[in-house]
Amino acid sequence: MLYFNQSTAYPTVFFLTGIPGLETSQAWLSIPFCCLYAIAISGNGMILFVIITESSLHEPMYYFLSMLSFTDLGLCFSTLVTVLGIFWFNVREISFDACIGQMFFIHGFSFMESSVLLVMAFDRFIAICNPLRYAMILTTSRIIAVGFVIVIRGTTALVPLLLLLKRLSFCRSHVLHHSYCFYTDVMKLSCSDTKVNSAFGLTLVISYAGLDSVLILLSYVLIIHSVLSIASKEERKKAFGTCVSHLSAVAIFYIPMISVSLVHRFARHAPPFVHALIANVYLLIPPVMNPIIYSVKTKQIRKAMIKFVKTACLQCRDTEFDFVMEPEKSAAGAGVGSFLTERKVGVPGLEAYHTWISIPFCFIYATALSGNSLILFAIITQPSLHEPMYYFLSMLSTADLGLSISTLATMLGIFWFNAREISFNACLSQMFFIQLFTVMESSVLLAMAFDCHIHASVLTDLKLVAIEAAIVCRTLIQMPLAVLLKRLSYRSSHVLHHSYCFHPDVMKLSCTDTRVNSAVGLTALISTAGVDSVFIILSYVLIVRTVLSIASPEERKKAFSTCISHIGAVAVFYIPLLSLSFVHRFGKRALPYVHTLVANACLLTPSVLNPIIYRPSRYHGKELDGHFICFLLFVTLWTR
Repeated sequence: MLYFNQSTAYPTVFFLTGIPGLETSQAWLSIPFCCLYAIAISGNGMILFVIITESSLHEPMYYFLSMLSFTDLGLCFSTLVTVLGIFWFNVREISFDACIGQMFFIHGFSFMESSVLLVMAFDRFIAICNPLRYAMILTTSRIIAVGFVIVIRGTTALVPLLLLLKRLSFCRSHVLHHSYCFYTDVMKLSCSDTKVNSAFGLTLVISYAGLDSVLILLSYVLIIHSVLSIASKEERKKAFGTCVSHLSAVAIFYIPMISVSLVHRFARHAPPFVHALIANVYLLIPPVMNPIIYSVKTKQIRKAMIKFVKTACLQCRDTEFDFVMEPEKSAAGAGVGSFLTERKVGVPGLEAYHTWISIPFCFIYATALSGNSLILFAIITQPSLHEPMYYFLSMLSTADLGLSISTLATMLGIFWFNAREISFNACLSQMFFIQLFTVMESSVLLAMAFDCHIHASVLTDLKLVAIEAAIVCRTLIQMPLAVLLKRLSYRSSHVLHHSYCFHPDVMKLSCTDTRVNSAVGLTALISTAGVDSVFIILSYVLIVRTVLSIASPEERKKAFSTCISHIGAVAVFYIPLLSLSFVHRFGKRALPYVHTLVANACLLTPSVLNPIIYRPSRYHGKELDGHFICFLLFVTLWTR
């Protein structure tokens, strides 16, 4: 490895930077970044999927939109590993060749996106100014040719630009100012003459982004001229409406690009974190916002996405665009046979803001799914983690993944598409899985408390298998709850108060005697979460008693520290669970959104926080951190 001030034709490594001045908070800063990446990848991936699979979307406009989503995915994957590698594991080193490769993909996809936006402007120009010849001009063969031209145009000129970096000498610090390799940033580290590099780079920017933006502006001048000649006010409004999504995409691409250029040239004395934030915004905002803009503003895309969600969730009876609600029964004694659908709510009183509320929920789900999956992967693939503690941690992650997936479709279906309808049988199935994974998590937390109390040698492989089997069998206690609901009759109103099916919520809609259901539900709750919490407390009483008998303060502190992660996991599971129970029993007059928020917190808080709690564990967590870093290095092929 070279020292920072060593002079060489080119350095062995560069050192990337997260957000200067906030190094101690990088683990927490990783959460919004992880969520932004998850939204960008899932959103663009879904748009690509629906365009490929829906024959009604095989039109020029949607082909160009698929190209835009492809370039956005390319931008995300080009920076994903280095950005999250810095925030999660402080992996700052990147080889010079890897840096050149990353720059090629970042700038290549940026130029491609600029070209795609220009082509989309041309598409809008033809559709509005010459609609009769639209299909004749934009044929499939021409669209394919345009796609090839975009790829060739975006990559060919970058090769000499990046090769020019190879001729430079780097005698200054090798510390870059961003969490990825940016051409201007690398060039500034050189101590040799960079006038040729600067001139060639400026020529490329002008001939790509500069020329594209001028031609896009010219296209819209012609579009506005054509639209203003339309006599009907409604037709003018409709014509302009077809351009809103594209104008938004142009704005969120060029404004951050211009901002990062201006900051690099005229704000060199600005605080370092300003440069870092603007650089991250420049690459992340377009991939995150484009799917949201096009899914909200484009009716056909929204329709195709809704159809996909309805099919995935098994909550539809046909593939119509609108969610047709089943007529409510007026008879108070409507039985299960006529109880076809229920209607769920998102956040009562904030229905108009569901699209915006979905953003933090997407962040939360992305964090939960990625965090728990990474823990599972590390434990499965690393032999050094094949120990009782990590087996129990893998069970906890499995339960958290199950809880997240059980509610993912219905919750985001409501916030994104107002898909409030769910069949009675689907509702019972969702309840079963939610309760199953909740009981499993409670049982795993008890097993982990037992693991903290006893020595690892006591837990043989055979005993671990027996414990796992007991946990799975224990979850079957929830089966009678769903069966007992089928015997009930229901009122005319089928509106639930949560964004998922919750046993007490469904039971309250019944107009028949629910005492048996209440008794069985209370018994199940006491025999699972109630008993588990008592035994967990008992385990810690014994642990505290044992630790206090240790003479050395350092040894006592070390012994207590091994339990911190588990205590945190117990707290984030039982506190929301108790809060939900109290709100349902004693907060009947509370505002509706209070019930909703507490219910969502009950299911989502453990899934999100458990991976964060266990990753930076002071004692055992170092094992996981080390294997996460090994996994990251393996993926990126950063070998020296």
